[in-house]
Amino acid sequence: MTDSSAGDPTPDPDVATHDQPDDGAVPRDPPPPRYAAFARPDEPGPSRGVSRRAVLLSAVGAAGLAGLAFAGQSVSFLRWISFLAPRSGHGPQGVPVNRTAAAAGVVTMAHAPDYRLTVVAGRTTRVLSLDDLRRLPQHTSELPIACVEGWSAQATWSGVRVRDLVELVDGDPDRDVRFTSLERGLYGVSTLPANFARNTSSLVALELHGQTLTTDHGYPCRLITPNRPGVLQTKWLSRIEVL
Repeated sequence: MTDSSAGDPTPDPDVATHDQPDDGAVPRDPPPPRYAAFARPDEPGPSRGVSRRAVLLSAVGAAGLAGLAFAGQSVSFLRWISFLAPRSGHGPQGVPVNRTAAAAGVVTMAHAPDYRLTVVAGRTTRVLSLDDLRRLPQHTSELPIACVEGWSAQATWSGVRVRDLVELVDGDPDRDVRFTSLERGLYGVSTLPANFARNTSSLVALELHGQTLTTDHGYPCRLITPNRPGVLQTKWLSRIEVL
């Protein structure tokens, strides 16, 4: 005898059949991980980039660093950390110094009792002591000194006009003039074009703000001219040559 119930089996609720309607858009089995964020938007998915919080914190940090880089311009006790702030007005005799005499290795030579400045034009040579320079006519120029690092400072310089030294050795005023420092290397020589050498403001300076130059500012004497970067305002002069 055939059991009538065998031809009408009870459907297994855990087995899907083609006759059963799909009652939901989300599959019953868990989706692959890469689709989880789309299948279950209410559940956190894997990180897909930089968060807004991270971007905000980075922006705040960058702004803080930039503030410190310039803060010393206004807040004196932060000056040591303000590597981008102009350093105008701070240094010996009120003028900044980028390269010290010690760094240039000229301290002993600058203060040697036998220091001399040699001035040359062709076959004419004059060798001048510091006292000789002081006995020549003295002039004063109000000139700024500016550095390629971004600072500048106005200063009062006194000394001998370059044009007077050129004339002292019968030099041609239409020739350029070369200045040589006690310092050796990259900063040891500069050439002053003739039109600068003739300028009445161009000096071989002996004083700054009415005081003898400090060693860091070029003692015993230095070049100072208008409209030239500080790197070309040669310090610790030992020789001047009309080319």
